[in-house]
Amino acid sequence: MDMQVRLTQFSHGGGCGCKIAPGVLEQILAKSGPAILPKELLVGIETSDDAAVYRINDRQAIVATTDFFMPIVDDPFDFGAIAATNAISDVYAMGGQPLFALALVGMPVNQLPLEVIRKILEGGESVCQRAGIPIAGGHTIDSVEPIYGLVAIGLVDPKNLKRNAGAKPGDKLILGKPLGVGIYSAALKKGKLDQAGYRAMIDATTKLNTPGTRLGTMDEVHALTDVTGFGLLGHLLEIAKGSQAAARVDWNALPLLPGVLDFAREGTVTGASGRNWTGYGVKMKLGTKIGEAEKAVLTDPQTSGGLLVACAPGACNAVLDIFRTEGFEHAAVIGEVAEGSPAVAVE
Repeated sequence: MDMQVRLTQFSHGGGCGCKIAPGVLEQILAKSGPAILPKELLVGIETSDDAAVYRINDRQAIVATTDFFMPIVDDPFDFGAIAATNAISDVYAMGGQPLFALALVGMPVNQLPLEVIRKILEGGESVCQRAGIPIAGGHTIDSVEPIYGLVAIGLVDPKNLKRNAGAKPGDKLILGKPLGVGIYSAALKKGKLDQAGYRAMIDATTKLNTPGTRLGTMDEVHALTDVTGFGLLGHLLEIAKGSQAAARVDWNALPLLPGVLDFAREGTVTGASGRNWTGYGVKMKLGTKIGEAEKAVLTDPQTSGGLLVACAPGACNAVLDIFRTEGFEHAAVIGEVAEGSPAVAVE
């Protein structure tokens, strides 16, 4: 980066690691929501899904979502690109197609050079261009910490709408991106992440989850979400809760960013990982091969993480083909849905 400022020095936490811990959030939202919801609201807050969905007619529904956070990297362009990719992902996770975005910008304007702020916005704009959508407006404030993100608006045919509920016992679980972004960010802050690791981190976090739109057209895909701040276990538990089913994960099948487990074994992890476990660990059953390092990976907050798919066993190859043709070479079958009360087992 050619600007004499480290963005991460301004933030107390970065990326999706900024999210309020799941247990705390559950208490905050326990009594949220109106008593009577309009029938046109197809998806609200009931299953902690990725976006709200409002039906316009029999063929069209609006997908609306927002996401923003503090810097996870120091390079302003990369920060903007990661934040924008992460925000748009929620539209794809509903099986939708993005239409346009609004920028959410909070900056310490007296401490950051204006050119740095401009680069952050350019990073977000570059991602929206790749997604084929405009940034049609937004809102800015002067804030203590740098904050950037988007409101993302999309469109979906209601029959193609995918939720984080609806998985069926026997379904296979497929993950689209490798895990370990939070651990990489911790390594970056400690000066332990080399250039190859940084490039792998940027490649993963700025890859748009475009397969979601095509996955939405498949009847055999029963549930869909993206893995972000609550880690793999947290977002899989949301699928289990929404589907009233259990889930099993094969540790050896999980795709990981290079060197992630080594970093975890030496204690290079995020504080959000421990908060995540505190929030939902009671619903987890870890096998004997899962030690503290492995648990840190499973709970690691993923900024702009991969899609998590529950699909009929016979559809696995078709789902993997969609991922492969869109450049997701690490996509893998990682487990299955099972009969039982909502919980997750890792073996």
